[in-house]
Parts: sequence; C-alpha cells; structure tokens
Amino acid sequence: MAQLLIRQIEEDVKERLRKRAKRNGVSVEAEARAILRAELARTDPDDYGLGTKIAALFKGIPDNDQPFERKLDQPVRRTKFDE
Repeated sequence: MAQLLIRQIEEDVKERLRKRAKRNGVSVEAEARAILRAELARTDPDDYGLGTKIAALFKGIPDNDQPFERKLDQPVRRTKFDE
C-alpha cells in the first residue's frame, strides 16, 4: 500500500479529526483514510451535464421548484431571425 504525508494541516482541523476518530473508535490515520475513501467514492461533478450544473446553482432557493405563473397580455409572436 502507498503512504501519504500531509503537511501544514491547521490545528483546528487536526483536533476535529482527532475528536471524530475518538468518537468512531478508530485511530486518526484510519479516520483520515475513511474520509478520503468516502469523498473519493462520490460521483465526480465533471460527470454531470450543463443543465445539472445550472440546476445545482439554484437548488435551495425558497419556492424555486414552483413553475412561473404565465401571464401574457398579448399573443406570443414568432421570432424572425432573417431580419
């Protein structure tokens, strides 16, 4: 197995990792491995299309899932691209 050395980790991050490892009953090293595995097992965001990425930008906005109320005071007219 390969080894990985990570330098310059902030003290608060190190402490939170230590507490999380203790809570889960494993070593700090085992907890770090589990976090890396879980994160890297997730789907890569680059695998998604443009529409999915745009939808993600607006996710969580209140009432964003409701359709717009369509009110037209005049008929829809066709666009002419040859003008």
